[in-house]
Amino acid sequence: MQTTQTSTQGTDQVLEKTIPGAGPAAPKPQPDTDLFLIACRALFWPAIALALFLTTVPVYLLFKVSISKPAELLTQHPTFWISQPTFKHWANVLGSPELWEPLSKSLMVATLTTVISVAIAAPAAYVIARFPRKVRYTTILSLLFTRMFPDVLIALPVAIVFMKMGLMDTVPGLVFAHLIGNLPFLAWILVGTFETIPKALEEAATVDGCSRFQALMQVVFPAATPGIMVGAMFVWLNSWNEFTYAMYLSTANKTLPLQTFFYQAKGSWFDSAAYATILTIPVILITFALQKYLVSGSLSGAVKG
Repeated sequence: MQTTQTSTQGTDQVLEKTIPGAGPAAPKPQPDTDLFLIACRALFWPAIALALFLTTVPVYLLFKVSISKPAELLTQHPTFWISQPTFKHWANVLGSPELWEPLSKSLMVATLTTVISVAIAAPAAYVIARFPRKVRYTTILSLLFTRMFPDVLIALPVAIVFMKMGLMDTVPGLVFAHLIGNLPFLAWILVGTFETIPKALEEAATVDGCSRFQALMQVVFPAATPGIMVGAMFVWLNSWNEFTYAMYLSTANKTLPLQTFFYQAKGSWFDSAAYATILTIPVILITFALQKYLVSGSLSGAVKG
């Protein structure tokens, strides 16, 4: 063995002397990443501050309009800070019967859409994630293909069909309409979630005596809970803010986004700002309630070699 190593080294030295560059390749200089890391660390907090500014200022301005007097805003140079607050507009909105029915309908439609979407899309996404690679990618592309058609294009045919079925101005009608776009969207998200769950977890559960269904319910779905909750959050927000189907399918019983739009069309800016602020509150609450699931690496170390 020593003789072989010695001869190999000698051959390399001879080749390097006779043919330049024929010997062992010299190590390539590594790029200096210190400056890049320093720049990233220096720009991290300014980027966070800019993102917070861009997300909070519009909400603040909306709230400011909802509690400001008309004379404070309808001037040549309105102030940025709240100087003369009034809750007259909020009292008008909260005391109006036109708020609570759209609010309850929007909450009911968004919640039912989310529950049904998760119940259907989660098992379907698990099955798609266990397909062979070519079949899986073809199925995923098919899901994305259904999202290529805008809601405006299919809202009118859906409204005509639902009118014949007696689903106009009903909660089930809006739920079914919202499922058209949210089901493939949620399935597409959850396929990536289930792909990160190793099959060894299921095999270990079956070795411990679990059936396929028990392994799915007790091992796979709990491991996929963060992805399921994040997908459910997006579905809830999409359904809560949906406007197109509400315009076509709600003629008498409006949803809250639709009610806000009609108030703005009437020219009541301040009451519309109060409506829009109320529309934003559930979004903030849901996001803060589910933000704990936005974690990564929850499956690291789940399977030992």
